[in-house]
Amino acid sequence: MDNPQPHAHDGPAEQPEAYDLLGVGLGPFNLSLAALADRVGGLDSLFCEARPEFRWHPGMLVDGARMQVPFLADLVSLVDPTNPWSFLNYLRDQDRLFPFYFAERFQLARREYDHYCRWAAERLVNCRFGAAVTELHWHPGHRLFRALAGGAELWARNVVLGVGTTPVHPEAFAGLRGHPQVWHSAEYLDRRASLDRARDITVVGSGQSGAEIFLDLLRGRGGDGTRLRWLTRTRALAPMEYSKLGLEHFTPDYTRHFHGLPPATRDRLVREQWQLHKAASAETLAEIHDLLYERTIGRPLDADPVEIRPGTAVTEALAGPCGGFELICRQVDSGVEQVLRTDAVVLATGYRAVRPALLDPLAELVDWDEQGRFRVGLDHRVATRPELTGGLYVQNAELHTHGVGTPDLGLGAHRAAVILNAVTGRTVHRLPTRTAWTSFAPPVPTAPAPALPRPQEGHRAAPVTR
Repeated sequence: MDNPQPHAHDGPAEQPEAYDLLGVGLGPFNLSLAALADRVGGLDSLFCEARPEFRWHPGMLVDGARMQVPFLADLVSLVDPTNPWSFLNYLRDQDRLFPFYFAERFQLARREYDHYCRWAAERLVNCRFGAAVTELHWHPGHRLFRALAGGAELWARNVVLGVGTTPVHPEAFAGLRGHPQVWHSAEYLDRRASLDRARDITVVGSGQSGAEIFLDLLRGRGGDGTRLRWLTRTRALAPMEYSKLGLEHFTPDYTRHFHGLPPATRDRLVREQWQLHKAASAETLAEIHDLLYERTIGRPLDADPVEIRPGTAVTEALAGPCGGFELICRQVDSGVEQVLRTDAVVLATGYRAVRPALLDPLAELVDWDEQGRFRVGLDHRVATRPELTGGLYVQNAELHTHGVGTPDLGLGAHRAAVILNAVTGRTVHRLPTRTAWTSFAPPVPTAPAPALPRPQEGHRAAPVTR
């Protein structure tokens, strides 16, 4: 692929050539923006990624694992289904349209989604890999952003941060950080072989990653005597909300409603709505139950050394005196504490957005909220000081302002279109005004109609007679 060359800067006194849009990071969301921007005439865009190639959660591309969203949640289709970077066009390019048609699968295999994104990333001329953006500055004289990427100086009128999220390591495991037998689910496929000698394995976390890893271990270690344990603070292994009306929380309608709520209310809702965006799919939970059922035919239920413990919080994790680890656990309802001993721990404990170091030069120009987070407008533009006149936008760092749809792939194309419309100052993509049957807020009261004047006594209408 021929990468676009960085724009030259001939000298400090001259106005440098600048990109209209510079993307930092190339996960699915900025890749969606790159794909939609590719067809916008007159828009000069570049997207930079530190890694040498596109990879989407490579540690979790487990055989049989499927997406939790339909295939229409691709890079472009929910905004522009005729776009050449759609999943259906990928299938056509790969001569897989008929096999996909007969497979009758609405949810893709994770491996196929990853391959589709790599197919697009390798062909989009506005995507550059192996180019880490290490610094981002605001140049008040030129009224432009100046970025350092892969040794090159880049200038841009607008910047979109799509640097992704980082794995969460719970505080209870802080003392074991870096231990070869305690690691995050993001590394699962790369480090699964290190579990071969473990005779007691503990998975922590009840989301989709935790369920998929526990299922994979059940399949691979079933019958060899290894104790498999699944712990989660959540009181129940409740499935992801997947009812049709429940899914309307992942619409632009709900995003607009959520954005208009007070910050304290938004923070509370994100915590309460865990079942909308943190739970495992009902299908994966059913597969775990079916596998355990089949394995215990003609045997007692406790014949296999398998433990599934919801409502169990790990309060401290220590290296054991004779090897392995000791997990100090507390049952959240009863308060009873117990020490569990295990040989290895996989932390399926999710991800969180963090402030990237490249923003340090801009830190004083960003209008942070009381908790040090971005203040993000409905168009995904970050609030900044008046002297920073360029557009700074974020993707997947606005859960606290835009709600549970923020990390959802189904809203990725719509968000990218909103950003493109804002950057260009025109309607590049016509977006629907209503996307849900649900009304998330009461209707705005309208002013009452003025009362009609009462008729005067001497001007009453004559009665109708036959």
